[in-house]
Amino acid sequence: MGFKDSVSADRGIFLDLEFFGETATVEGKEIPIVIDNDQLKTRQGSQELAIAESATQFYARTEDLPRNLAPGSNLNINGRECLVDDYSEAMGVSTVVLRETIVV
Repeated sequence: MGFKDSVSADRGIFLDLEFFGETATVEGKEIPIVIDNDQLKTRQGSQELAIAESATQFYARTEDLPRNLAPGSNLNINGRECLVDDYSEAMGVSTVVLRETIVV
């Protein structure tokens, strides 16, 4: 098994619904994701967000997400319209940080 095959196999386990993954509807398409808000808090320096907004960090297969996803773009996840705060990709897995403004 080559390196690329090994990475692909590991990616499948990480996003497997029986291990870490859960199903989310992203832009109308059901895909496996892994939510990691603990890592998000670490990125934010353990700061809590204001009541009027919330944030979520998740991982997904890059090919499952819309093309041209970038900070500042909109993304609908589970029926909520969110703003992409940060986006990165490594070895076929994308990390997406979302911000949702809650209307009160």
